[in-house]
Amino acid sequence: MSHTSTATIPAAGQADPAGSASLRAAQRRSAELEALIAADAARFRILTGDRPTGPLHLGHYFGTLAGRVRLQRAGAELFVLVADYQVLTDRDVADRLSERIDGLVADYLATGIDPATATIFAHSAVPALNQLMLPFLSLVSVTELGRNPTVKEEIALSRQRAVSGLMLTYPVHQAADILFCKANLVPVGKDQLPHLQVARTIARRFDERYAGGSAFFPIPDPLLSATPNLLGTDGTKMSKSRGNAIALSATADETARLIRGARTDARRDITFEADVRPEVSSLVQLAALCQDRAPDEVAAEIGAGGSAELKRVVTESVNEFLRPIRQRRADLAADPGYLRGVLRDGNARAAAIASGTLTDVHALMGTGHGSA
Repeated sequence: MSHTSTATIPAAGQADPAGSASLRAAQRRSAELEALIAADAARFRILTGDRPTGPLHLGHYFGTLAGRVRLQRAGAELFVLVADYQVLTDRDVADRLSERIDGLVADYLATGIDPATATIFAHSAVPALNQLMLPFLSLVSVTELGRNPTVKEEIALSRQRAVSGLMLTYPVHQAADILFCKANLVPVGKDQLPHLQVARTIARRFDERYAGGSAFFPIPDPLLSATPNLLGTDGTKMSKSRGNAIALSATADETARLIRGARTDARRDITFEADVRPEVSSLVQLAALCQDRAPDEVAAEIGAGGSAELKRVVTESVNEFLRPIRQRRADLAADPGYLRGVLRDGNARAAAIASGTLTDVHALMGTGHGSA
């Protein structure tokens, strides 16, 4: 499973004020990685996942879920994390957690993730993973964590009066998620690159300090999605918490209502110009993704039909696309015992891997004496 990274991505705390160098390096490396995946996907162990804060939506599907399924079917080994502990990063309580975990697993399976080969697991069921946070925290400074631009943005957007320490250490927890299973590939959006840089820094420093420079932890590579970000129906970032997203579990009527209320603009002709007409272009992009066509082609077909015709086409495209996913999800949701069994099996496998990694970490660090 070892894989050597050639991307030069600045380490945590290293100067890269605009993030442009990191992004360009990640884009170049992602192109290289896609060629390697096409040649031999089995060399990759992938870690990905989501917080159980609500139902997954179309932004998740086209941004990450479809990619996970593609990579798994190509032969990569897939670990999918239900990040239940990280719900507390920006929330006072983990509300309706059990219900939301069931829903998340149903979303995964309905969109095509195969539990026969994927490991679907939860933070709270894998204590050895979380124990890795302590030695990992010793490998980064408070200054480096405070400089993380994604953490800064999340703190600024937090709904809490005072953020918890978990917010500052969120990237270190993500490093534990990635490194416990020695994942060497992490699909991310560009806003998550700073978090992955922390994981890369921790892996490198651990190997240098405790493993004599050998690759005990592989340096995980980011794999950037080629799918453009979709806007929510209000024209802002699509988000579960903002109520502007079309959930995979939404009914056809709910989908039609959300799209009917979507923000557009005053021009009648429909064009695909993402920089000039972001709201209209996002709707065109959504229809194009659902139809597996080029957005310019979809826009030209609608032409002078205006916003009403655009919304009709989007509604029809989305509902047709989601029809089989909704049916599979409804069948899965009707059998919560099966969903919990999938998670239980994944938890057991992840726990065994994490325990082995933690034992090896203790041995390399000279700690853990007397542990079982």
